[in-house]
Amino acid sequence: MEKEIKYRYAVPTDALRLSILFQTVYITTYGFDGVSTEYANFVSQRFAPQYLQNIIINEPHCIIVATCNQNLVGAAQIDFNRPCPIGNITQPELSKLYVLDAFFGKGIGYNLMAEVEKTVLSKGHTHLWLEVWDENPPGIAFYQRQQYKAIGTVLFPMEENTYTNIVMIKELN
Repeated sequence: MEKEIKYRYAVPTDALRLSILFQTVYITTYGFDGVSTEYANFVSQRFAPQYLQNIIINEPHCIIVATCNQNLVGAAQIDFNRPCPIGNITQPELSKLYVLDAFFGKGIGYNLMAEVEKTVLSKGHTHLWLEVWDENPPGIAFYQRQQYKAIGTVLFPMEENTYTNIVMIKELN
């Protein structure tokens, strides 16, 4: 029997579960050499429950979660205030689109993206941009299927290493 997936905006009490979801997906996506010190530092700071709770409180419509039996299985985060690093683009960024591996292939990423785009449009914006790691072919292909177009690359520096991200954008309608 197929489990029902529901979508809603995150609430402050989701922060701990979001922290675990974000950390899990980040490490499984990018930690192909294991959990390095720089990855551990990054995820423990960027995905700290209190940090996420503050984001949810200050920007109530910036994180959309996918739930199955009231458990978080995916989430997307919109950054309405981060300028695109390429061009003179002042539109929102899709800063995260994370789905647990066990829920791949169920349309969750697609539906989260649709909810994000609907939210962005409702706030009067016409475009959405994102960065995707250039060594993440499944992610790149997913965004291309959603009609996102590459407009260049940027560097993503961490403590010891620097990674190349592809910047993609879509005109919303």
